[in-house]
Amino acid sequence: GGPTASGKSRLARRLASEVGGVVVNADSLQLFRQLAILTARPTDTETASVEHRLYGVLDVADAGGAWRWLELARAETRRAWAAGRLPILVGGTGLYLAAFGNGLAPVPEVSPEVRAAGRRRLALIGAGALHAELARRDPAGAARLAPADGQRIARALEVIEATNRP
Repeated sequence: GGPTASGKSRLARRLASEVGGVVVNADSLQLFRQLAILTARPTDTETASVEHRLYGVLDVADAGGAWRWLELARAETRRAWAAGRLPILVGGTGLYLAAFGNGLAPVPEVSPEVRAAGRRRLALIGAGALHAELARRDPAGAARLAPADGQRIARALEVIEATNRP
């Protein structure tokens, strides 16, 4: 991980070239085919020099997220190791890199109906009002989230709705 345009990909390519490695993308946006220009995805010339994995493998309509990436990255690293090659994870999504090393806490499934209702409430009443509700229903969870972080607040309330527990 590291700041945008700090040379992470260049360094990963050089290292992969020197040790016979495989570059595995750990940038959330670079997973998606349609975001190649927006994310400065490695060019065809750059990817021709060493093997690159998990670049442009999902459609923007596909479900992404840390769990999906973690499944894909684990499969790619197992494939690299099985071929006797060093997997080199590179990207700017710190959550992805932390998840690879430490795993992710399981989050219960939430039905599409509960999720849609949560997103409608977020749009209707806003993050601040949802944060106040979360503080009543799950004070510890609310304390971990910024009052303006509408997506995570809505997700926390969706889990409570779906499971009757934080």
